[in-house]
Amino acid sequence: MSNYVIIGGSSGIGKALVNQLAAEGHSVYATYNSTPPEAAGNATFQQFDVLTDTLDLTTLPEQIDGLAYCPGRINLKPFKRFSEEDFLEDYRVQVTGATKVIQSLLPRMQTETNASIVLFSTIAVQAGYNYHSLVSSSKGAIEGLTRALSAELAPKVRVNAVAPSLTDTPLASKFLNTPQKQELQSEKNPLKKVGKAEDIAKAAVYLLSPQSSWVTGQVMHVDGGSSIIKN
Repeated sequence: MSNYVIIGGSSGIGKALVNQLAAEGHSVYATYNSTPPEAAGNATFQQFDVLTDTLDLTTLPEQIDGLAYCPGRINLKPFKRFSEEDFLEDYRVQVTGATKVIQSLLPRMQTETNASIVLFSTIAVQAGYNYHSLVSSSKGAIEGLTRALSAELAPKVRVNAVAPSLTDTPLASKFLNTPQKQELQSEKNPLKKVGKAEDIAKAAVYLLSPQSSWVTGQVMHVDGGSSIIKN
């Protein structure tokens, strides 16, 4: 069994990822921001604010086989209404936070070959969507980071990203909080449904595991076909 660290493992995709890895018998070391979650099998949690805290390494194993960085934000409004601080804060949560965590854990990941890092992007990076300038900017940086790190850390550490479309999670609840909104988003999708956190987590589990041992530098779109198929 493997040791996995999941940053942002108390809600949404991160929570689903923790549950799936723990159910497989792996040791999972996860973080939460404010509300302590219920224990999930082999999972333990520590409080960690990506903006202000330093990860407590004393609670983590000396060898880490995989890391997933799940914190994110969805702030959609016209570009002209965003401030410089909006862009900087989004970048700090989604990019700077990830780099700080990776730098702190990398020595424990390079002890074995085929360790894995999974980051999260969005299909909005590769396709133009109204009011997505903020999230597309920071997630675009994540995709660039994914590719650059995959080159720099090979062959010992693989680095990949998952790019979902709108997914039914607490983070996206304001876009899916009525039956009408759910139906609208389902109709837009080629598979006629909204993805669930578990769908995205399954892709992340694959990228973290040795089953994807020959996969690195990739951005995997898990979106019901939204990024490719046009209705």
